Amino acid sequence: MIVITAPTGNIGSHLLSLLLDSTPAHDEALRVVVRDPVRLPDAVRDRVEVIAGSHGDAEVVERAFEGADAVFWLVPPDASLTPDAAYRGFTRPAAKALVAHGVGHVVGVSALGRGTPVAHRAGLVTASHAMDDLIATTGVSYRAVACPSFFENLLEDVDSLRETGVFTDAVDADLKAPRAAVADIAAVAADLLRDRSWSGQDSVPVLGPEDLSPADLARIMTEQLGRPVRYAQQPLDELYADLLGHRLDEAFARGVVDMKRAKNEGLDAGVARTPVTGSPTSFRHWCARTLAPAVRSGGARHAG
Repeated sequence: MIVITAPTGNIGSHLLSLLLDSTPAHDEALRVVVRDPVRLPDAVRDRVEVIAGSHGDAEVVERAFEGADAVFWLVPPDASLTPDAAYRGFTRPAAKALVAHGVGHVVGVSALGRGTPVAHRAGLVTASHAMDDLIATTGVSYRAVACPSFFENLLEDVDSLRETGVFTDAVDADLKAPRAAVADIAAVAADLLRDRSWSGQDSVPVLGPEDLSPADLARIMTEQLGRPVRYAQQPLDELYADLLGHRLDEAFARGVVDMKRAKNEGLDAGVARTPVTGSPTSFRHWCARTLAPAVRSGGARHAG
């Protein structure tokens, strides 16, 4: 029995599809935890056990983890909370339920940066590492899938790319850093959940095939979209004001800003790319398959 949290999100939906294709051959059942089961396609609901509710709720995870051998853990950040409450606080009931039900393996979505000089002041990333540490204290075999920025973050800029050819972030235009597609992240998680011969606690970086700067992204998007694309760097104080204007918790907004500052200072540069840590989907391929159709269709999607 594998339990999947956040199965309708960008990573979770990819993961669920991969496991639905493979687990029947291994005689392994799937259980999902979802706030709104209606969001699951009918064909999926017929093939999984559904636990309705939030996986931050103690009663929900008690039911979800009963009889489970493995859990996929992804925290949907709640911008109305402080970073610590959004990550470690949300995870605390699950940590207790992992112990109570003797779950053997957990695969969690986390972030790069552990062990770097800026890891302790990286906002949301620091909070995600604290979440990893909490899960590790349960004694469960744990793998933190350590992610860089997602290609899919650019889907937030679809309208701007269509109307003005501009995308925005707060990192330096020439900062080369790893970036990855969520489908590749889901594939790594699926492999870990299917083959649970591993033990102990560790992180598994997913770095994409190459480091790219915002300037590189603009050049490739210009090629793929057939129109000029320009990067606009947003000052950190302006980003903070914008986040507060969207009614984010002040500490959470500060956590986003601190994460962006840490990325500028090398947060994502602590792991070397190897055949193991690299992932296959190139940004050029992702643009052709995902971004260009979204820009043409007029429908923005959001990363999960």
